[in-house]
Amino acid sequence: MTNARLKKLEEITLDLLKEIGEDPSREGLEKTPYRVAKSWEFLSKGYDAKLEDIVNDAIFKEESRGMVIVRDIDFFSLCEHHMLPFFGVAHVGYIPDGKILGLSKIPRIVEMYSRRLQIQERMTRQIAEAIWNILQPIGVGVVVEGQHMCMQMRGVEKKNSYTTTSTVLGEFHDDPETRAEFLTMITKKTVG
Repeated sequence: MTNARLKKLEEITLDLLKEIGEDPSREGLEKTPYRVAKSWEFLSKGYDAKLEDIVNDAIFKEESRGMVIVRDIDFFSLCEHHMLPFFGVAHVGYIPDGKILGLSKIPRIVEMYSRRLQIQERMTRQIAEAIWNILQPIGVGVVVEGQHMCMQMRGVEKKNSYTTTSTVLGEFHDDPETRAEFLTMITKKTVG
């Protein structure tokens, strides 16, 4: 993010503080516009990320056709409707067709899409389509479980509500047994 954009975010935050009836010159708020601008720089870093840069050279030839799953990937995002946080975990699985992706790249892909103003449904689809497009696997499955502050701290105020979304492509979509295996594997507790 450029210095000009950071400065503009500081000015907007200063105006917001005034509009809600606060005194931006009081001790606790003096540096808030700067801190908010820096926070937005971090929270929106997904706009500057590129899938090609994240994947880099981490696609490898591999004849394995066993399901690969990375589960319980923490994410934090902002709802595009209210600009309030939503957060939770993503579970990503695919069946290779001659190529695999370095495991650390999957959480990085989740991070890229979550660090934008989002809706959970779109984010789930974007993650699945990214894996599908870069690997051309036999199948892809993504399940995202999230808690939305726009539902929990305002509006209906249902603090114990969770939202689950899924996108399944290829064999995960076409074969109920493959889909069931994926869903079973993401709900199993790990030994530890």
